[in-house]
Amino acid sequence: MEKQFFNENAIYVGEVNIKVTNLEQSITFYKEIIGFDVLEQTKGRAVLTADGKTPLVTLEQPEDIQPKEGRTAGLYHFAILLPSRADLSHFLSHIVQTKYRYGLGAADHYVSEALYLSDPDGNGIEVYHDRPSSEWNWSNGQVDMATVELDAQGILDESNGKWTGLPKDTIIGHIHLHVRDLESTEAFYIKGLGFEVVTQLPGALFTSTARYHHHIGLNVWNGTGAKIPDKNRVGLNYFTLVFPDDDKRQQTVDRLENQGLYVEKQDNIHVVEDPSGNVIHLV
Repeated sequence: MEKQFFNENAIYVGEVNIKVTNLEQSITFYKEIIGFDVLEQTKGRAVLTADGKTPLVTLEQPEDIQPKEGRTAGLYHFAILLPSRADLSHFLSHIVQTKYRYGLGAADHYVSEALYLSDPDGNGIEVYHDRPSSEWNWSNGQVDMATVELDAQGILDESNGKWTGLPKDTIIGHIHLHVRDLESTEAFYIKGLGFEVVTQLPGALFTSTARYHHHIGLNVWNGTGAKIPDKNRVGLNYFTLVFPDDDKRQQTVDRLENQGLYVEKQDNIHVVEDPSGNVIHLV
């Protein structure tokens, strides 16, 4: 993967925290199907890693947790970025062998090739690799992205290596959210957080920093004015945005507060909600 998209100039998604109904069931899924290792675990919480030291996904089982609601704002999917096409080949071979089919899908997005699936609670997951940025097509600040059929056989033929879990260089590549409306969402993410719109599709915006194809996707595909889910529902708890330094983070906090938004300071973390109730930790 090309590290310039996650360098000192980028603001990117570092970790995703999601709520589940059965922690042990979810741990089994994320280890045996996705390929994470458990970094630490307590009674109602498990932190997952690919390299043995960096938290990427945290699972939480609140005491009063309720199943996922349909057609609400919140998590559409979080996306696990693999270092290479060969790694995606290993993962696809593994999925074929396990016969896991829940929410399974696939797509070629021109800039990337992706597989989609859902965890046992219906939380959406994308597993993908990026094509080299030299193959991405930009025009007037917009990158060409689409959804076309994936060459699954070509990916399977890419490598005959054995799947051994997630590679150590795996990161969270992006997150994609259902939102209530695009106007207030764009004001928050662009004017507030400082992202740029790099692709627009019907009912969706794709935003990034450092000319990545997208760090955050935002859509109204669940309907304009979609309900904000109750806090005790399965789904996104929060995700982190990693800033290059404290000064850039403070400038962002100032912009958000100038928009009239409340930003809460918790130790060395700033917490804010977007207009659709999605919670973001600025770190």
